[in-house]
Amino acid sequence: MQVEPNDILSLWHSVMATALRKDLPDLTWRQFTLLLQIYTSPPPHTVRGLAKDLKMSKPAVTRALDRLEKLEFLRRKIDENDRRSILVQRTVAGSVFLREFADMASGQAKEL
Repeated sequence: MQVEPNDILSLWHSVMATALRKDLPDLTWRQFTLLLQIYTSPPPHTVRGLAKDLKMSKPAVTRALDRLEKLEFLRRKIDENDRRSILVQRTVAGSVFLREFADMASGQAKEL
């Protein structure tokens, strides 16, 4: 089955509109992409590694992580093996948010 570009755009619109109605946290593309990177790729995650993987600057990653940490979707801790490095860790709140978002998106896909 081939999916048409307009179908993808309709699905994306439907998911985002539903997210707005549910009053989910307002994340930027950068923040959402970073969150997905952390939750869909195996740890450990570092600021340096995330910046490299997503082709972002380290300051841009840090700003996005600040917002995600404020929402308690992740936490940062010093790497005990290399105290210059910061590890980015998943949280239960972040897992719950992404699970609910995925369920919502799946429900929207079934309606199209």
